Amino acid sequence: MAMTPDDVLKLVKDKEVKFVDFRFTDTRGKEQHVSVPVKYFNKEKFELGHAFDGSSIAGWKGIQASDMLLMPDASSARMDPFTDEPVLNISCDVYDPIEQKPYNRDPRGIAKRAEAYLKSTGLGDVAYFGPEPEFFIFDGVTWNVDMSGCGVKIKSEEAPWSTGIDYESGNMGHRAPVKGGYFPVPPADTLLDIRNAMSLALEQQGVEVEVHHHEVAAAGQCEIGTRFAPLVQRADWMQILKYTVWNVAHSYGKTATFMPKPIVGDNGSGMHVHQSVWKGGKNLFAGNGYAGLSDFALHYIGGILKHAKALNAITNPGTNSYKRLVPGFEAPINLAYSARNRSASCRIPFVSSANARRVEVRFPDPTANSYLAFSAMLMAGLDGVQNKIHPGDPIDKDLYHLPPEEAARVPHVCASLEEALKNLEDDHAFLTKGGVFDDDTLEAYMGLKNEELTRFRMTTHPVEFDMYYAS
Repeated sequence: MAMTPDDVLKLVKDKEVKFVDFRFTDTRGKEQHVSVPVKYFNKEKFELGHAFDGSSIAGWKGIQASDMLLMPDASSARMDPFTDEPVLNISCDVYDPIEQKPYNRDPRGIAKRAEAYLKSTGLGDVAYFGPEPEFFIFDGVTWNVDMSGCGVKIKSEEAPWSTGIDYESGNMGHRAPVKGGYFPVPPADTLLDIRNAMSLALEQQGVEVEVHHHEVAAAGQCEIGTRFAPLVQRADWMQILKYTVWNVAHSYGKTATFMPKPIVGDNGSGMHVHQSVWKGGKNLFAGNGYAGLSDFALHYIGGILKHAKALNAITNPGTNSYKRLVPGFEAPINLAYSARNRSASCRIPFVSSANARRVEVRFPDPTANSYLAFSAMLMAGLDGVQNKIHPGDPIDKDLYHLPPEEAARVPHVCASLEEALKNLEDDHAFLTKGGVFDDDTLEAYMGLKNEELTRFRMTTHPVEFDMYYAS
């Protein structure tokens, strides 16, 4: 049962909370916060909000209209497991104090409008999302970009390149080879205890962990799988997951990144997103068609595939994203769907019951703003349902090894952020239905991304660490 403001105030008292931390997410997907001493936290904060300067958030208000409000969501309250003093974290919606309504560029507000739009169509009443974000844990990273040149250095005792280093504690030689990091036991998997600690910290914050493991890339790639949830709640949990991964890694003297392709020549990090739409307690994706799918689900896939290149601008939002989306590294570059086939952009996982029937969209990566990415995919899928867009025949062959004449007939995701932004500019009407996204918000988003493109063109590869390392 969701907490009320009264429940939160009781929790503050019971846990002897010293500070309440208001959390919100900017357009790029970075979580921001402001802390309030508990003596200034009362029920009025839920009614009147907490003022802050919106002009200091990239892509938001100008200095001449900078006043904004954070409206805390009582249902999101959780204790912070990483602070010295007892701190309560609360996710907030952003409001315009003059208009007394949600700010149109607030990502969490956009996600709420996407959920409301789904209900308004009558097609469904809840959309479930289950992302699988991958990330790297390194011992250290250094980079520089200046007039004298540029460079980047990744330090990882797990990495295959560390075999010749004489460590103070010795070099025991237990290492996975390139692309050989999937599921090895310790001592090759040196990060088991860290992932255990991350999982326990997530559980403390109300995020249920279903699985964790080492991933394919040898130098510290990991995945923590958490339970599916409705769109807004699941995007909240993604922010909690990133916060937890960074802080636990830091406490172990290591550093974590959700950068899609930090290492040349080994697998990159994706964020496969499982999704389904329900109505009246019934999974609308379950049926008697291909792989147990309904027509609703096939049309949803059709919408995802039709708008995939526009979606790329939101689900794959950085220049580095497109260094992952290349052949040869299990990256889902082919715009096709298939049952169980991991070389397709849309996969229908094997499940044991109709209630678990879902589609897995595999091209997103974890630098995406989850509020925007989940909303955009829902809008694309619903457009497919509304317009009965059939995805065509499935492809159950290995898409990485098709004969050239067959491969030429399979469309691909975008090859660059520039291409993705052009597609979003040309194909965004599906996003603006019901006012979920508006032209102003999309224009601001594309402006930020074009700024990043300009900055990237002015330098060279290592600047991506500066731009995306902490994403």
